[in-house]
Amino acid sequence: MKRRPSLSRALLAWVAASALVVTGCSTVKSRIDENRTNFDRLSASDKALVTEGKIRGGMSQEAVYIAWGRPEQKAVGEIHGVPTETWVYLIATTTPYGYGYGYGGGFYGGGFSGPVGYYGRHGGRRFYGAFYDPFYDPYYYPFAQTVTQPVKTVSFQRGRVIAFQYLSPAY
Repeated sequence: MKRRPSLSRALLAWVAASALVVTGCSTVKSRIDENRTNFDRLSASDKALVTEGKIRGGMSQEAVYIAWGRPEQKAVGEIHGVPTETWVYLIATTTPYGYGYGYGGGFYGGGFSGPVGYYGRHGGRRFYGAFYDPFYDPYYYPFAQTVTQPVKTVSFQRGRVIAFQYLSPAY
């Protein structure tokens, strides 16, 4: 019976997963290589900005795509009768894992809990307290929450940047 080494299968799976992760990421350099003709048409000052991942007012949509990448959302509208397209770039953050509001301190142990009442003796005296019940607590989440929020926007009219914003994330 010939035995196949399992290490080679694991290594092959790891290499395949790594290749998938690496090819899924888009960098400024990779976007420049993909759009070499559009990049070569830019002025020297715009080339310098784009290679740093920056934009300016009046830039073309192609230059913004090379600098910032593909937007997660696009909104189409109109400003003063002129068609306007806005690109929105999002970031996904994970909220800190742990207990919700109401934990720690307080009378009878604090926090959200079930009924408070007598449930035993301690040292000859009645013991009052609260037991913890995660299903009673409206703020209890057993897993970290992922929040998606906008971090950059850019608006175009007639194919040129008319406005852009860098937004500070809430977390």
